[in-house]
Amino acid sequence: MSKLNSFQEEITTVWSFPERGDWYTHSSKFRGNFAPQIARNVILKYSKEGDAVLDPMVGGGTTLIECKLLNRRGIGFDINPNAVELTKKNLNFKGFQTPQKIAVGDVRNLKDISDNSIDLILTHPPYLDIIKYSAREIKEDLSNISCPKKFCDEFELAIREFYRTLKEDCYCAILIGDTRKGRHYVPLSYYVMERFLSGGFALKEDIIKVQHNCESTPFWKEKAKKYNIYLIMHEHLFIFRKPKKNEDLNKIRYSVKI
Repeated sequence: MSKLNSFQEEITTVWSFPERGDWYTHSSKFRGNFAPQIARNVILKYSKEGDAVLDPMVGGGTTLIECKLLNRRGIGFDINPNAVELTKKNLNFKGFQTPQKIAVGDVRNLKDISDNSIDLILTHPPYLDIIKYSAREIKEDLSNISCPKKFCDEFELAIREFYRTLKEDCYCAILIGDTRKGRHYVPLSYYVMERFLSGGFALKEDIIKVQHNCESTPFWKEKAKKYNIYLIMHEHLFIFRKPKKNEDLNKIRYSVKI
């Protein structure tokens, strides 16, 4: 349970965790999972005990572990059966009674979730095919898509499901980063943000999360010198809100004259 006693809630829009939390069954062995400090901060701020929290790309189970510790009713899906089994294993600790549900499922079709039934969505999607979370045989896995437009088109289906299942005036948190193609920057996070906004969501927060201890950093140091580029060492934690019925979002989006 190291580092849990030193946990403090964040109060700014820049988050940095040089030492990721390793309390209970949290582990960095599942490559690409987010730090439990992120999940804990979001869950504490945007939900209350007993709420239903959905992570439809559950990976190694970080969100559901925190849901169990914080007395939230976690619901997790993943298109990769191996991730589902790993999450079940990571949830196997005693002392906390709130049930967590986990099953194989596709983020683009959350058919088992009723409309307007979720209090908070928190998830960490892949960044194109930078990290492949499943074999090529699972063609539907978003981490097997290398084209930004195709990725966003597919992810837009997920956004529609987020909007359908989330309760009004509740929040959807997405941690996503950017990449490069050749020598040029691909702002994947902003492409995804635009799909959320066009899908009816309002942007509550844009939090910059500093990256640490990336396995690929040593490899890219020489590449950065060769191609005269900066290493990408940040991600975006977008917090979106589903508006209330008949709420006029134009007051938010166009309140500042340009």
